[in-house]
Amino acid sequence: MSYKTLVVHLDAGARCAERLELGLALAQRFDAHLVGVLALEPVWIPSYARAEAGEAVLEMERQRRGDAERGAQRLFREACARHGAVKAEWRFSAHDPLHAVRLSARYADLVLIGQPGPDGEGRFAEELLLSAGRPVLLVPYAGRFPDTGQRVLVAWNASREAARAVTDALPLLERAKSVEVVAFDPDRSGADHGELPGADVGLYLARHGVKVSASRQAGAGLDVGSQILSRAADNGADLIVMGAYGHSRARELVLGGATRTLLESMTAPVLMSH
Repeated sequence: MSYKTLVVHLDAGARCAERLELGLALAQRFDAHLVGVLALEPVWIPSYARAEAGEAVLEMERQRRGDAERGAQRLFREACARHGAVKAEWRFSAHDPLHAVRLSARYADLVLIGQPGPDGEGRFAEELLLSAGRPVLLVPYAGRFPDTGQRVLVAWNASREAARAVTDALPLLERAKSVEVVAFDPDRSGADHGELPGADVGLYLARHGVKVSASRQAGAGLDVGSQILSRAADNGADLIVMGAYGHSRARELVLGGATRTLLESMTAPVLMSH
């Protein structure tokens, strides 16, 4: 099993280059086709500004988007040239990032986007997780991750979403130096883990040739999201794999607690599937 088409979201943000480098590295690793999709968050212009400045305000926004497009395309071309034989494709979309990336994701094996930043960058990530229909690899807004996927932590809770995430991550897991499956608070999750939590999914992965170990962890008062982050830090994990939980309800996006914690506080790339 392998990834053959990867999509990476490009923008004018400071983390675009790091996200692109990871996408290119994975494209090389899997001999995959990388699609770079430039889609910019729209800038909100108050109605009074439009009324007072009119065409001048709109022209400034057109200039900003044009500069961002040229800068991102130059970054993309230069990065692809450094990576040599990587098969890459540039796309520009006038749509908002959610629409543009979700459309390209329909025809891809894996989608790379940025972690939602404290400045509002990447705020479409939550909705994309729930609607893309593809695994999403979130790249933190701080740090460098050149060898992502060597030491992997799988957060297992025996749910449909977790099972989907494990299967979606198989190309990475099969190539990893070590994979640790941890059932966090299995007695409190309400899921049917079987006699030994984590053992069955560990055997499943071992049959795929994954170098895997399985264990369980009780929280001692910590929520599951914090446990995942702590375990990943203690064991030097450079990738976390987990299910994404949530739903949209009456214009409100409701995410599960662990999903929300990882989105807000991840310190390593996280592959999530819904």
